[in-house]
Amino acid sequence: MTIVRLPLFPLNSVLFPGLVLPLNVFEERYRAMMRELLKTPEEEPRRFAVVAIRDGHEVAPSEPGMPDPTAVPERGPAAGFGADPAKALHAVGCVADAATIRERPDGTFEVLATGTTRVRLLSVDASGAFLTAELEELEEEPGDGAATLAEGVLRAFRKYQKRLAGARERSLSTSGELPDEPSVVSYLVAAAAMLDTPAKQRLLQAPDTASRLRDELKLLRAETAIIRNLPSLPAAELTRGPQSLN
Repeated sequence: MTIVRLPLFPLNSVLFPGLVLPLNVFEERYRAMMRELLKTPEEEPRRFAVVAIRDGHEVAPSEPGMPDPTAVPERGPAAGFGADPAKALHAVGCVADAATIRERPDGTFEVLATGTTRVRLLSVDASGAFLTAELEELEEEPGDGAATLAEGVLRAFRKYQKRLAGARERSLSTSGELPDEPSVVSYLVAAAAMLDTPAKQRLLQAPDTASRLRDELKLLRAETAIIRNLPSLPAAELTRGPQSLN
């Protein structure tokens, strides 16, 4: 069991290994995090952990753009997450490796990171300028029949895409575009499917690849059947790329 301590970045979305995460960082606690990460030499990984929020706000309630600009600002690394931040967050997240951290003239940051390894949240420390966490790295076990399940999931995902886009947009249709590693398939489909955060979180914390693929097969078939019977899908594109205020 490998235990690591990393800066913690809560989001209203789920990050999967292998997926790219663009961030627009403007709130002070996360700006402080990025300034700290920039102290890491470029040849070393600049890592932080991303966890989905179970209850709370990734932006403090009175930050710019929130409903009540006249309220007294809630300050500190745990603002918006209550007295015990760990209770406001899901227990399984993903380590992000920041390939690019670019500071703008106004002090905000443009960040491009990639998910790498799943982690389990053990504890949260709110004593510094930003949240940090003690995390247990989780190995990805294949499970039984992962390769066969991955083939079935890809077939179901193609049907799902065609139903979703009315067979007009490009889908995973050529062999060159298809991943052949079951775990990669499982994370790709989990990230690309139009599912809410709780559903994506359940897929992230599946005990092994085969279990995740099995759940995805059920979800894709159910979602495809629902789409088939809907007269239209208004604003579907809004859910394809979750945006974060940070």
